[in-house]
Amino acid sequence: MLVSFLWGLSTASALLLIVLILLHSPKGDGIGAIGGASHVFASQKSAEKGLNKLTGIVCAVFIVCVFLIGFGIVK
Repeated sequence: MLVSFLWGLSTASALLLIVLILLHSPKGDGIGAIGGASHVFASQKSAEKGLNKLTGIVCAVFIVCVFLIGFGIVK
């Protein structure tokens, strides 16, 4: 049962990670460029900072899940 949960969590985090990475902009436009919604965030820099933090957290969840499944620690 726990393995099934980890598979689901790793799949969901992988898909979310793909979306979050695609939201990053090489020129710093990032989230603010989507639909001209830059006024929603206090500043462009804070939007990128939050996006970087969220991407790091999702990446850590994905790595831990794959590690647990791959090495058979959870049975």
